[in-house]
Amino acid sequence: MTAPTKPTPTAPDAADARDGLAADASGETLHTPVIAWFDAHARDLPWRRPDAGPWGVMVSEFMLQQTPVSRVLPVYEQWLARWPRPADLAKEAPGEAVRAWGRLGYPRRALRLHGAATAITERHGGDVPAHHSQLLALPGIGEYTAAAVASFAYGQRHAVLDTNVRRVFARAVGGVQYPPNATTAAERKLARALLPDDERTASRWAAASMELGALVCTARNEDCAKCPIAAQCAWRAAGKPAHEGPARRGQTYAGTDRQVRGKLLAVLREAVAPVPQAALDRVWDEPVQRARALDGLVADGLVEPLADGHYRLPLT
Repeated sequence: MTAPTKPTPTAPDAADARDGLAADASGETLHTPVIAWFDAHARDLPWRRPDAGPWGVMVSEFMLQQTPVSRVLPVYEQWLARWPRPADLAKEAPGEAVRAWGRLGYPRRALRLHGAATAITERHGGDVPAHHSQLLALPGIGEYTAAAVASFAYGQRHAVLDTNVRRVFARAVGGVQYPPNATTAAERKLARALLPDDERTASRWAAASMELGALVCTARNEDCAKCPIAAQCAWRAAGKPAHEGPARRGQTYAGTDRQVRGKLLAVLREAVAPVPQAALDRVWDEPVQRARALDGLVADGLVEPLADGHYRLPLT
């Protein structure tokens, strides 16, 4: 008779450690050391400074999605210098937001941020709303961004679950190397259970756990020697077992439609007048892929075709 198979842990809802920590003073054994570490080691980032304001926080959250801080910093500074308030951006054509987005990638975020700025101007007198429900009602704002702005800009108590936080929770509480590929209901439940009761402490915890994942509990080459909760970490206690879920595939770029779209947009961003088809044809030799990429940009509202065969960034 074969021995029963040992169940594989899942992140992070199956871990016994989760239940203990969730019941233990709302995770106080994690809050105190992580927040203390954050107070000592947090990066001095412009959107964390008091003068950034809610608009600066919102802009940073749009830009930081799937984009490293080092690439965001110069674009963020230029953006806020040009558009210090939502109304300033709302006055401009959407194409100007796409132009200023530069090479941050995923340029639909620029259109969404422009749409949010327009809605803030029209619905809220130009001030970023403080209520989570109002933030969530803005175009281009999902649960993560609404929670992040409410927490980081207004000091409110919300579970802020980005990739870094999810990885910290998966390891420290769930005992596994990586969280699931997509955020689960169990992860949201755990994040809510771990929230400090006090609003100010909760907002610090959100920022601190995110910074811990960005600087120490990284996807690769985690630095457990510098981790303030290494002694409590369920993954480390289990011997740091390797990931057993679906393979985690890195995103490729070279030769993809994303690369072609980026090259086409670069031509349009640098142009001061509508661009003829021939100028776009020169950026990529393969005509079928080039046409598909251009059609996708048009469908996404990032490029506006004109009747004479020219193209431009969108005006409306």
